Amino acid sequence: MEKLFGKHWLTDTLTEILGSALTGIAIYNFAVPAAFPMTGFSGLALILYRLWGLPIGAMTVLLNIPVALLCYRLLGRSFFLRSLRCMVLSSLFVDYVAPLLPLYTGARYLAAICTGVLGGIGYALIYLRNSSTGGSDFVVMAVKAVRPHLELGKIIFATDAAIVALGGVIFRDFDGVIYGLIIDYIYARVTDRLMYGTNAGKLALVVTDCGQSVADKIDEVCRRGSTILPARGGYRGNSRDVVMCACSNKDMIGVERAVKAVDPASFTVILESNAVMGEGFRYFQVAERPPEGEAKF
Repeated sequence: MEKLFGKHWLTDTLTEILGSALTGIAIYNFAVPAAFPMTGFSGLALILYRLWGLPIGAMTVLLNIPVALLCYRLLGRSFFLRSLRCMVLSSLFVDYVAPLLPLYTGARYLAAICTGVLGGIGYALIYLRNSSTGGSDFVVMAVKAVRPHLELGKIIFATDAAIVALGGVIFRDFDGVIYGLIIDYIYARVTDRLMYGTNAGKLALVVTDCGQSVADKIDEVCRRGSTILPARGGYRGNSRDVVMCACSNKDMIGVERAVKAVDPASFTVILESNAVMGEGFRYFQVAERPPEGEAKF
């Protein structure tokens, strides 16, 4: 048990380090030189940095404190502690590691794309470990915990748009507002794609007279289980089987070959699945409410 816990902790930490590095580079090396009105509490910290030269990482931590205390009860102690660790890591990368790397001073639209892609990947890696960088992330995760049906990217876009607009108004940079919204949109799309796309797959529905044989062949070729559903033809009314099999995208070609090998006359429908959960598939816990009593002071 201790070995499993240590491995899990190491995976969380390394993933958070990588995610923090990517977000730090996105903010300091791409967003700062281009003077973008950034999203989230990093955006507020950037406003303070451009107005008075205050350190971005340190101000991000200070802005986080009141929101963290408000969200502690809803999100739980474990999530809160992981977020504190990640918040410190991301701040260190922004203030001390990213400045060691060269700044991008090229085209502004390319800087916006790089900021959105690198930041989106970084935040997705952090969210996948059920953690956050604090600040507006606490608000995003709180909304996700209360409204779990909402996609994370949409919540991020909605909560960050106001901060982008604020930065544009303060510095009278309306082009910057447009760029900031583009970055916000890329953040949201990349985050959703990485988080929910990792569990995406395909669903095969095979109409056949050899249900059990098809299911056995799929198991033999792909090591995937399947479900046999009784069905009746709409035209002749004859009894048939529908073999239902959920699998990853790369496994689907094996399923197709297995079906053709057993029953070339079968009828197969292949559907896209946004997420597949259960045995044989990964499950990501994101912004779930803690067990009763965990989050109490």
